Amino acid sequence: MNNDGNNDMKVKILFAARKLFANQGYDGTTVRQICEEAGANVALVSYYFGGKENMFAALFENFFPNEQIASIALDVDPVEGICTLIKEVTEYRMREPELVRIMQQEIILNTPRIQKIREHAMPVWQLLKQGLKRGKQQGVFEFGSLDTAFMAIVGTLLFYRHSDYWRALTEEDPDIESLVADLTQFILNGLQYKSV
Repeated sequence: MNNDGNNDMKVKILFAARKLFANQGYDGTTVRQICEEAGANVALVSYYFGGKENMFAALFENFFPNEQIASIALDVDPVEGICTLIKEVTEYRMREPELVRIMQQEIILNTPRIQKIREHAMPVWQLLKQGLKRGKQQGVFEFGSLDTAFMAIVGTLLFYRHSDYWRALTEEDPDIESLVADLTQFILNGLQYKSV
């Protein structure tokens, strides 16, 4: 995101919106609250974004790793591609916990805004599904149902320790490299990965 002097207030508004939407939900957050958090005039939301709905969309345009996703090549080696995808999604979750929380809330509530999330997130999940299908066709994976394997991986990646709810039952707080390694091993084991 461009953070030059002309965009400082726009960036502050987006950071404030991300924080408040994550903590209070989209419907529980007003434009006035966002502007108070950002130290901005309420009129700037209309000026920069054209309203709250467009500000929500701008969060994904500015904070979602669209370029990194486009660079993942699952068509070459599905195992390498899936490992890269696990790493990218996990690192993104750790870097952007607020945006991930916003996505989870919107998906669970099945709001009209999930269409905007789909525009950015579906390419990731399409890559995953293609990689699983290709890996099964090549004989490197031996899972049963493609849809079951796909949804199990999505659940593992999206909802890993997503709230304090699980803190009473978890004992470790792994660093990012250990977490990526553990998730990768767990997922590949579940796919019954066999090197050929």
